[in-house]
Amino acid sequence: MFRRREPVPFAFVAEADRFRSNVAPPPPEKSSAAEIAGRWLLGVTIIAALVGSLVLGMPALTIDHSSTSTQESQASQGH
Repeated sequence: MFRRREPVPFAFVAEADRFRSNVAPPPPEKSSAAEIAGRWLLGVTIIAALVGSLVLGMPALTIDHSSTSTQESQASQGH
C-alpha cells in the first residue's frame, strides 16, 4: 500500500473560529393559518388512516374457531 509521508496540516481546523460570521440568521417565518390548518389536517388524515387500517385488518387477524369445526364435522359425516 502507498502511504503519504508528509504531515497533514490541521491548522485550518484550529483557525476555524476566526472565520465564523457574527451575522445572526434571519428569524423563522411565522406560519400562516392555512399552513397550520394544513398540517393539522395532514396529521388527522394519517391518524385516521392508521385507525382505519386497524379496524379493517382486525377481522383478518382473528382466528375463527367455529368455521374450522364445522368443516371438520362435515368431512367426518361424509365418511
